[in-house]
Amino acid sequence: MRILLLTQWFDPEPTFKGLAFARALAARGHSVEALTGFPNYPGGRVYNGYKVRVRERETIDGIRITRVPLYPSHDGSSVRRIANYASFAACATLLGPFSVSKPDVVYVYHPPGTIGLPAWVIGALRRCPFVYDIQDLWPDSVAASGMMSSRLLNRVLDRWCRMVYGAAAHIVVLSPGFKRVLAGRGVPEDRVSVIYNWCDETALQSAREQRDTGDTPGGDRFRVVFAGTMGKVQALGAVLEAAARIQSLRRQVDFVFVGSGVGVNSLKESAAALGLHNVTFLPRRPFCEIGGVLRSADALLVHLKDDPLFEITIPSKTQAYMSMAKPVVMGVRGDAADLVAAARCGVVCEPENPESITEAVLRLQSMSPEARSRMGQNGRRFYDDHLSLQAGVARFEQVFQGVTAA
Repeated sequence: MRILLLTQWFDPEPTFKGLAFARALAARGHSVEALTGFPNYPGGRVYNGYKVRVRERETIDGIRITRVPLYPSHDGSSVRRIANYASFAACATLLGPFSVSKPDVVYVYHPPGTIGLPAWVIGALRRCPFVYDIQDLWPDSVAASGMMSSRLLNRVLDRWCRMVYGAAAHIVVLSPGFKRVLAGRGVPEDRVSVIYNWCDETALQSAREQRDTGDTPGGDRFRVVFAGTMGKVQALGAVLEAAARIQSLRRQVDFVFVGSGVGVNSLKESAAALGLHNVTFLPRRPFCEIGGVLRSADALLVHLKDDPLFEITIPSKTQAYMSMAKPVVMGVRGDAADLVAAARCGVVCEPENPESITEAVLRLQSMSPEARSRMGQNGRRFYDDHLSLQAGVARFEQVFQGVTAA
C-alpha cells in the first residue's frame, strides 16, 4: 500500500507515531510518505537547520517527508496556539494535495482537531480514504486545559469534530473509554478500533540496559519510583500523605520522584513540612537516561487526579513501566486500572486517596520478591504481545487493508 502520514508533528520533534511508525510500516513492505510542518515543538521555535518556506522536502531513513508552512508557537497564549494549529491546517489543505504522491490511504494523527480539514480535502481530491487516530478528545481536553472557555466556540468545535468523524473511513482510539465516548456521540462501534499506544522503544532498550547510578536510596528498603511531569494533573500531594502514613508505621519504604514541572517546589515544601525522610526528589532526565533508576525500583507509580476525564485515558508511562518488567502501582481509575488488572502486573489504588495508596504500596512490599518478579514479567509479556510497536503496527495494517478493500 501507499500510505500517507498526515501529522502536524514529526521527527526530529519528540513526537509519537512519527518516524518509528513510518519505518515499521515500510519494513512491512509499504510505501510511506509524511506530510507535516516545520519542526518547532515543544519550544515553539523552528529547529536549527530548518527555515519556514512554502515547501520543503527531505528524506529520513528512506521516508519521504514534505513540510509545509505553519506559525511556530507552543506557549501559553491561546491566540498563538490557535494560530499554530490553523496555519498548518490551512497550508496542508492548500498545498498538501499537490505536494504528495497519490496514496491508497491517509493516516491522520489527531490532535489538533484542525487536522481534520486537510484530511478531508486530501481524501476527496486524491480519492482515498482516511483513518483518523484520536489521541486527545476535543473539545473535552481543550475546555479542560482552559485554552478555550467560550461555550459557543466549544459547541462549534464539537460539531466540527463530529463532522470529521463522519467523513473518516475508520477511527482509531487509544482506549476502550474513548470508544464508548464516541459511541455516545453517534459514531458506529464497527467504525472504531482500539489500538493501544506503545512507548519509545529505542529509548526503552537503552533504559533496560542501564545500571543504577547510585543516586537513589540504597539498602534493603522498598523503593517506589514516580518518573515524569509533576504538576496539578498528577496530584502527587496525596502520594506524599501516603508516604507520611508509611513513615509513621516505620515501614522500610522510600518514594523517589524523578522529573520536573510546576508542582516540584510545592511538593518539596510539603515533604519538608511533613518531616518526610522517606522521600527523594531527583531532577528531570531523558527516558533513555532514567533506566538505572527504574531498574533499581521495586515498584513504579502512576498517579493522576481523580477526574472523570482520566478514566478513559491511559498515561503513556504505563506502557513504559510495564515494559521494564516492574510491578505497577496504578493510581488512575478506569481504563488504565483495567489494563493493569488484565495484565496482572501490579496493584490498583484510588487516586487522591492516601489510605488506598498506602494499602497498595504495603501490599506489594509484603509480597515475596518472587511474586513481585512474576508481576513484572507479566507486564513485560503483555506489553510485547499487545502494546508494542510491532503489535500496534500489525493492527494498523489490518485497519488500512480493511478501508482500502472497502
